[in-house]
Amino acid sequence: MPVARAFRWSNLASLAASAALALGGCMQTATPVAMVQPRPDLDAMAYGQPYRAPPPVVVANNGGGAIAALSNSFAASPAPMPVGYAAPMAVRNGASYHLDAGDKLRVVVYGQEGLTNSYAIDAGGSITMPLIGAVPARGRTTAGLAGEIAARLRNGYIREPSVAVEIETYRPFFILGEVLAPGQYPYVPNMTVESAVAIAGGFSPRAKRDMVTVTHTENGGAMRAVVPLGTPLAPGDTVFVGERWF
Repeated sequence: MPVARAFRWSNLASLAASAALALGGCMQTATPVAMVQPRPDLDAMAYGQPYRAPPPVVVANNGGGAIAALSNSFAASPAPMPVGYAAPMAVRNGASYHLDAGDKLRVVVYGQEGLTNSYAIDAGGSITMPLIGAVPARGRTTAGLAGEIAARLRNGYIREPSVAVEIETYRPFFILGEVLAPGQYPYVPNMTVESAVAIAGGFSPRAKRDMVTVTHTENGGAMRAVVPLGTPLAPGDTVFVGERWF
C-alpha cells in the first residue's frame, strides 16, 4: 500500500508539471491572427452595384459641322441629357431695329433746316428728301440710314454733313379674328400679344384664348407661329385670334 500510494502521487505530480509546461507555452507563444479581408463583391451583393460616374463624352472632329457634332454627342451619351428652356426674349426696338414701310422718321441734318424734317417710309421702302431724292430705308437701322444720307449729301452738296435719324412713330400692327374690334392699331413699344388683344377690345365669346397666331415680316420674308399670350410683338406684326370649337 505505501508503494502504490507513492506511485499515485508521482503520477499526479508528473501530470501537474506537464499541464504547467503546456500552459506556460501557450502564454509565451503568440498565435498569429488571420485578418479577413472584406470581399469587394459583398457590398454589391447586398446593396447593388456601386455608382460609377459615366465617362466623359468625346466628340470627334470629323469635319461634319455642328449638326454632325451634336449627333455624335447624343449617340455616345450614356443617358438622356436635361434640356433647358429659355423664356422669350423681348423685341428690341432701339439701335438694332430694322426699318420698314409705315415707320415715320425724324431726320436731322445739323445746320441745314431745309433738310431737317419728318419723313415716312413709303410702300416701296424709301424716304424722299430734298436734293438727294429717294433713299432706300427698308431693312436698315437708323444708324445705317443716317450714314447713307450723309454719304449722298457729301457727294456734291454738303462738305461735311452731320446727320441723325430717330424713329418718330413705329409702323402699326394688325389684329384679326375673334376680337371685339379687329383692325389696324398704332404700335406701342414693349407690347405683347395680350396687350394687343386688350387694345382691340378683348376676346369675343367664341375666341380661343390660350394660343394665337402671329405673323412677323422682316426684310421681305414672313414667319408665322402659334404663340402664348405673353409673347412680345414687333411693329408690323399681324395677330390672328382663332375660334374655339367647344
